[in-house]
Amino acid sequence: MAGAKDHDYHILPPSPWPLIGSFAALAMAVGAIMWMHSMAGGGYVFFAGLAGVLFVMWSWWVDVIREANAGDHTPVVQLHLRYGMILFIASEVMFFVAWFWAYFDASLFPKAAESVGGVWPPKGMKVLDPMTFPLLNTLILLCSGTTVTWAHHALINGDRDGLKKGLWATIALGLLFSAIQAYEYMHAPFGFKENIYASTFYMATGFHGFHVIVGTIFLMVCLGRVYKGDFTPKQHFGFEAAAWYWHFVDVVWLFLFIAIYVWGGWGAQYH
Repeated sequence: MAGAKDHDYHILPPSPWPLIGSFAALAMAVGAIMWMHSMAGGGYVFFAGLAGVLFVMWSWWVDVIREANAGDHTPVVQLHLRYGMILFIASEVMFFVAWFWAYFDASLFPKAAESVGGVWPPKGMKVLDPMTFPLLNTLILLCSGTTVTWAHHALINGDRDGLKKGLWATIALGLLFSAIQAYEYMHAPFGFKENIYASTFYMATGFHGFHVIVGTIFLMVCLGRVYKGDFTPKQHFGFEAAAWYWHFVDVVWLFLFIAIYVWGGWGAQYH
């Protein structure tokens, strides 16, 4: 029959989201620059652009979910979605490499920066004890990696109850991690602008905390889809992508804990 589909690919219909998303991102960038230069209306432009970006993200992912439920995500399409998620995580790895690079550059060559007194951590500075809240958060994230794996195996084996319990547990642990890190920041003995140690510490751990929040929202969306009846043992890429992202967040935290909290604060007075 003329026009019949004879391939495993999904040909997308015209979508407005790339164009709208580009203009929203442009507005957000321009607003941020205006805001940083104290120009009138900069904050309004930034948040208007941010609202546009969030709206595009929501609408675009709704379309993707609709395509999956319609059966458009064939095995070939799912394979390419996995490639896309792998490349996204690889780009995130490079993002964190930049912060680790900045931290190690400052910590391994402290004599090049007179402001830190030629030692690392900076002379006379109190740092956070890694064996208190940081260690607790490490255990929490390791446990969350176990619970998300539990949920994944439950899904593969058709255990919807186990899937829900595993997701609920992972989300709860993610929220607990964020709450503990917020408490840690509020009671930290140093501020963001104090010196290069404080700046690199907050940038690395803060961006990781942001990724934990994003990952928690990702898992919340998956939980909502589970209650709607989405995901099957053979087709559940949305959940699989969330699980990959969560494991990536776990691994990054282990590097942060060892390099920044333990090794980076070695020899300093603990708060």
